[in-house]
Amino acid sequence: MKLLEDGVPLAELSIERIARTAGVGKAAIYRRWRGKEELFVDVVRTAEPPDPELPGTSVRDDLVVLLEILRRRGLASRSSAILHSVHAQMKSSPRVWAAYHSAVIAPRHRLGLEILRRGQANGELRTDIDVEVMHDIIVGPMLVRSLLRADADLPEGLSERIVDTVLDGLRPVSSPGA
Repeated sequence: MKLLEDGVPLAELSIERIARTAGVGKAAIYRRWRGKEELFVDVVRTAEPPDPELPGTSVRDDLVVLLEILRRRGLASRSSAILHSVHAQMKSSPRVWAAYHSAVIAPRHRLGLEILRRGQANGELRTDIDVEVMHDIIVGPMLVRSLLRADADLPEGLSERIVDTVLDGLRPVSSPGA
């Protein structure tokens, strides 16, 4: 983290330099991480806000928590020069991006799909819509605001507004007279 704070680019980081800065031998680094990509992803994950537990009370509540993770990550990236720089560097390094995707993005994506499948199974969501498409429809607005539109607000309550708006179209339609 110290090296990143000092503005050292990812391309210039080496296990040797990291070990020297940390005051340990390279073997100490390799006991915990297989290489600098894995270490880098771990540092980024540590700097990001932690993922909260899902309440499990309803699809709505779980989706709000899932979107709130994205909203807080967006705020953290905007307010932290280190995280902003690190995310930009990750995208220019296919190995680091793949490691980050595997360790951070893919598990969150799987969690979102599990929530939606549970909602379909218990009747909270329509079953005629693909869960991958549903997931994209739900997380898309938050990702656009946090990653693509740096000028867009990420206010408290945004997660609830997005989920409630989208769920209105994803809930099963009740039959007339029911």
